[in-house]
Amino acid sequence: MTDFKLACQLADVPEVGAVGVVVDGVPVAVVRSDDEVHAIHDVCSHAEVALSEGEVDDGEIECWLHGSRFDLASGRPTGLPATEPVPVYPVKIDGDAVLVDVHHPLNNVRSYD
Repeated sequence: MTDFKLACQLADVPEVGAVGVVVDGVPVAVVRSDDEVHAIHDVCSHAEVALSEGEVDDGEIECWLHGSRFDLASGRPTGLPATEPVPVYPVKIDGDAVLVDVHHPLNNVRSYD
């Protein structure tokens, strides 16, 4: 069962970068990297700051505060100081609409905020 909701328009997402949105009360970073669109929980598991404000490179997003890095496909941390994964969500593109399902994370990690 899926529950896709409008997150943003594809034109709102930088070619390489992220935009922070809220979907059904859940903070989500919609990220474009390597010609793919991802949706990842927009709160760093280490410092509780917005990941959408960080740098995106090679399928990862970096937290701007302490440099933790997260894999966009799995949500797992790839760089310290974060040690806990963040949820990643299913994404569908419908025309120019980016749809995200925040209720069924792909990696079975639940948000903690």
